[in-house]
Amino acid sequence: MDEKAFEPESDRVVRRLRDEIIDGVRRPGERLVERDLADELGVSRVPIRDALRALVADGLVTPRPRSWAVVREFTAGDLADLNEVRSAIEPLVFKLAAIRRTTDGLHRLRAIVDDEIAAAERADAARARRAAADFHEAVTELAANDLLVQMQRPLRSRLRWLLGQHGDLLAVAEEHRELYRAIADRDVRRVQVLVGEHLGRRPGSAV
Repeated sequence: MDEKAFEPESDRVVRRLRDEIIDGVRRPGERLVERDLADELGVSRVPIRDALRALVADGLVTPRPRSWAVVREFTAGDLADLNEVRSAIEPLVFKLAAIRRTTDGLHRLRAIVDDEIAAAERADAARARRAAADFHEAVTELAANDLLVQMQRPLRSRLRWLLGQHGDLLAVAEEHRELYRAIADRDVRRVQVLVGEHLGRRPGSAV
């Protein structure tokens, strides 16, 4: 059964707008006007209003007076802040994932890596970048630390956006494959080396 068939309208609108912002369909600085979005998506203004509030909370949208907002334009300072947070959290996340990974978790992680590599090889940038972000979220789940998950939840959309700013799709996918292999081998030392190299790529630095 398709769970999305029973998804509340406001959740569906949030998911669509969030994906379009993260995928770059809606560009930084673009106006998001309740009336126009309602007409475009074929819904009332109520779920649009709720969606804009949610996207403001996600850090992807900047509110404006009355009934509109704009897609957030991330500054160099914003990018530096996000990269600093990643650099502080991800080494621990990957270390714990290597120690605590499960068979089921590894199967899911391998499927994501395979999907990312296949998308990168056919130059499907949107799918490859989504899979890259999925990879990092799956590793967080493997870390099996509820507090880490809670800490990252308010930053999830911004981090997914950040992870979508890289241009070398295949190189990133290959780095993820190497990280997967090290996690599968429970090679903590290798994981830490690879994470350091991966963080050195710093997506968004050229934006």
